[in-house]
Amino acid sequence: MNALERLIQGNREFANPAGDVLRNRRIELAENGQHPFATIVCCSDSRVPPELIFGCGLGDLFVIRVAGNVIGEDELASISYATHHLHTELTLILGHTHCGAVGAALEGCEEKELAPLMDKIHCAICDEHDAKEASKKNAIAGAKLVRERLGLSEFECMAALYDIESGQVEIL
Repeated sequence: MNALERLIQGNREFANPAGDVLRNRRIELAENGQHPFATIVCCSDSRVPPELIFGCGLGDLFVIRVAGNVIGEDELASISYATHHLHTELTLILGHTHCGAVGAALEGCEEKELAPLMDKIHCAICDEHDAKEASKKNAIAGAKLVRERLGLSEFECMAALYDIESGQVEIL
């Protein structure tokens, strides 16, 4: 089975589950709209699924995924939308261990296409050389930027680090 076939098969299973709990939830969300309680900005890394990490289901989280969980104009606009229109109570900038984007920045990646990500990560981590500490600094810098640009308090926007080995989330 190729990648497209796997996605299509997975969607069939999702859309037609054995029970109708998911079907009912999808219908409820379609009719009543979404009311997520938190916004999560996390890395695009396939090992970092926020709904699973936090035990949440459909409609619970407003998730923004971008390599290195960096904050640019599009991410800020998405966070603003979630905060002001969906009324999410918390924005969490979720970094993670073994982050490829942070690792690339530490290794001095100079690929032209990655420059927007690398520039943001370099600004966040300064002269840090430890990958885990760099991931923490990157998440903290993202949360600080969001708070400053959107006028959120420390209780409305926080940083955290997900350890992909232990499954634990540390609030920073």
